[in-house]
Amino acid sequence: MAATDTFGELGLSIIGVGAHYPPYGLKPVEVEKLGAKHYPESPAMMKVLSINRYTGIDTRSSIGTSDHPLVNQKDAPTIAQLHKTFMCDGVPLAVEASKKAIAEARIDVSQITHVVATTCTDSANPGFDHYVVKQLGISHQVEKVLLHGVGCSGGLAILRTAANLALGHTARRKPARILCVALEVSTTMVRSEMDSINETQETRIGVCLFSDCGSAVVLSNGVGPQTAPPVYDLLGWDHSIIPNTEDNLGFDVHPNGWKVILTPQVPKLAAESMAPSFAKLVGSIPELPQEYRDAADFDWALHPGGATILTGAERALGISSQHLRASYTVYMGHGNSSSATIFSVMHTLRGKDMDNIAPEGRAKDFVVGCAFGPGISVEMCILKRNMGARRISGLITPPETDSEGSRSGGEEEVDWANADPLASIPESLASAEPHGTVSTGLPTDDNFINEALASVELD
Repeated sequence: MAATDTFGELGLSIIGVGAHYPPYGLKPVEVEKLGAKHYPESPAMMKVLSINRYTGIDTRSSIGTSDHPLVNQKDAPTIAQLHKTFMCDGVPLAVEASKKAIAEARIDVSQITHVVATTCTDSANPGFDHYVVKQLGISHQVEKVLLHGVGCSGGLAILRTAANLALGHTARRKPARILCVALEVSTTMVRSEMDSINETQETRIGVCLFSDCGSAVVLSNGVGPQTAPPVYDLLGWDHSIIPNTEDNLGFDVHPNGWKVILTPQVPKLAAESMAPSFAKLVGSIPELPQEYRDAADFDWALHPGGATILTGAERALGISSQHLRASYTVYMGHGNSSSATIFSVMHTLRGKDMDNIAPEGRAKDFVVGCAFGPGISVEMCILKRNMGARRISGLITPPETDSEGSRSGGEEEVDWANADPLASIPESLASAEPHGTVSTGLPTDDNFINEALASVELD
């Protein structure tokens, strides 16, 4: 029989959410240690290491520290070595995140009908999802899909894929309990990226941003045995490609892993795409209450690709940092874990501590999820929160950003490509002293930092 505790015509609900980070938190000093140990001084390396102090990230979650043997070999690790570490140290993160989501969903693993997974930091056949299934003790046959090529938008891409699969089961009057799993191990590619900085003298900032995480959700179509009440009802989704932008954002395979492609146009392109995508999506969901029409009427779970993406969203949509409080919290505390980040943001958003800093002191009933990936792809969805499904923990709260104070009815259009990147970082972060450093002879004056950041934007 169909459940009756979901909102909207689709009958789709997220009934469990889990995120699991590795035990180490990398301060900016860790990258500086590797730079001083393995690379000569050069203008590009000095720029990147200076940028590394001012990203707004306190710690990046990682499977190891700068002392890990893999990143202290004479040469950068090969893709085969990276794969071995991904399987040994990464897959357990996905397994633990999945266990958390399944436990909250109050289902047995025997009820899982599908597994939809993604990663952009490993490639193998069978994929990592095969081993997650085995380690979860799933012995029956399940339908599996592993998405590749979707990068940071992967979390919402697998949720969209799972939703379409679930609706297929609904049409056949069959239950669907779909485990969506995202796993990324990015920090092991630090030497490969630093090699490129040293060889090409390009300002490559992946070493400053990316982190490791496993995350998962369980999606239900409401058909069949009773489960836990929804954490979020999934009301609708949208996928689009910004035309002729595939050269701006990517993650290309290389003998030493994958190389980040990221141009200064990405924040501008992302910001310009958000309002049209949002308007289209809201217009497709007639059951939304009339008081939920503008972007500021919703809470936002935005993939925190970088500080400029977050503050760019504030300006483009007329929202505040409080609307993005969970995105800031995850970004500051863990960094950008690519596809695995968005489920962590959704998990964080439902905490009581997040409600305390919501706009006007009240969490919104409806949430917009959004992420950007290679293509450039734009993934967006609208969720209805179940206010009874809480996650209680003490997390850091996001500061105000300077963009809020500068917003007014006559605000000038922002030149994103030439905007001061330091002004994009939350105010209390940009004004803070840089994190602890090792002695590398790096300049620290503002002119040098501004010049170093001038052509750099974050995805």
